Amino acid sequence: MTTIYVTRHGQTKWNLEGRMQGRQDSPLTPLGEKQARWLGARLKEVTLSSIHTSSSGRTKQTAEQIRGERELPIIENHSWKEIDLGPWEGRLKNEVEKEDPDRFHHFWNKPASYLPDDGETYQDVIQRAGNELEKLALSQEGKSILLVTHAVVLKALLAYVSEKSLEDFWSGAYMHSTSLTILEKENGRWKVKLEGDTTHYPS
Repeated sequence: MTTIYVTRHGQTKWNLEGRMQGRQDSPLTPLGEKQARWLGARLKEVTLSSIHTSSSGRTKQTAEQIRGERELPIIENHSWKEIDLGPWEGRLKNEVEKEDPDRFHHFWNKPASYLPDDGETYQDVIQRAGNELEKLALSQEGKSILLVTHAVVLKALLAYVSEKSLEDFWSGAYMHSTSLTILEKENGRWKVKLEGDTTHYPS
């Protein structure tokens, strides 16, 4: 069995400000660093062979905090980056909603109808993330690894594994910062063992 522990990066400055991030980046907040350390403590007894991350600074920061003192390689890959949001990136959500209300509504509520002038569709991300997931599982067969990525990519992975329709893209657990999702592949079949879990957050 191949087990992939998947998480979203910790809270960032732009998350707090309500900005669309996409391929652009902002650093983790102090809380974001703590969230990553909480997950690191939860995974302390898990035998991981490696940590994989997108090439964005916020995921690499998160991966480093989760790793802590463990001697694990962190392998970055551009294919795990967040959805390309084109001209929306770095913009405040309320500004985007005001200027492009229909497309903004489709982005959050009608994924199959979201068609950007510049950037990626949800189907683009599902194909990109699904292809990369299969490559990762093949290269790490029989191992347990950690993948640090982004909210839309996480949802795309779940859509791929569960063969969801585009209309159901946002269904299921909300992907909070450093929430934990576990995907398993055995005998050529994928299974979602855990989705968007945050029990490592202090109560």
